[in-house]
Amino acid sequence: MRYFVGNWKMFGVPKSINIVNKINAFVNLDKKYNKKYKAIITPPFTLLETFSKALKNKRVLIGAQNCFYKEKFSSDTGAISPYMIKKLGAKYVIIGHSDNRAEGDNDSILKKKVTFALKNKINVIFCIGENKTQKNKKFTNKVLKKQLSNVLEKKFNKGNIIIAYEPIWSIGTGKIPKISELSKTIFFIKKSLKKIFKRNNSIKVLYGGSVDSTNIQQFNSIKILDGFLIGGASKTSKKFIDIIKNYYR
Repeated sequence: MRYFVGNWKMFGVPKSINIVNKINAFVNLDKKYNKKYKAIITPPFTLLETFSKALKNKRVLIGAQNCFYKEKFSSDTGAISPYMIKKLGAKYVIIGHSDNRAEGDNDSILKKKVTFALKNKINVIFCIGENKTQKNKKFTNKVLKKQLSNVLEKKFNKGNIIIAYEPIWSIGTGKIPKISELSKTIFFIKKSLKKIFKRNNSIKVLYGGSVDSTNIQQFNSIKILDGFLIGGASKTSKKFIDIIKNYYR
């Protein structure tokens, strides 16, 4: 099963549901869908309820881009809890994206976010990744291991966790890792997860960073890669659909 997750970031208004409806129409007719992949769109908080209602009982699933680190309600102005996004219809939530880490999400905060999201039975897409300096110093594995072990715990329900490896130096730059290097990194992540959970690992690992319809097929050779977290190319139905089509071409 491959995952194609669209992260819209700060994009979209209610009429943008037309984009998702076109994606839904495609996956609804695609015979590969049930067995080979899942399509997930994560719009801004402002669109969660609108999209969730429009896509109820449809193929495309909806997730949130983040959540607060308290479970339900609090006096924190502007905060949105895992409980609240679940009530809006979110089935997934992205946690630990480099954008949010840059704004102050440390390991302690991320662990709370993951804990409360899982407690509310929301599937967590947990992002990890190294920056350019760390890569150049060959610290990639060290950084990823720390990001995983400082947040994830054996007691967590691994069936509701997905890891998204997003090298910061790749996001929005048009640069992607060499396929041989990426394959080794995905293997390392899965090996690290196995150590954390102390048993056979079944956690899915995605790749994100400048994924588009022109480079997607080369990732097909990495059999242990479970899908993709897609940024800018997920904001139009054609580009998102072309990514899925070209991956299976």
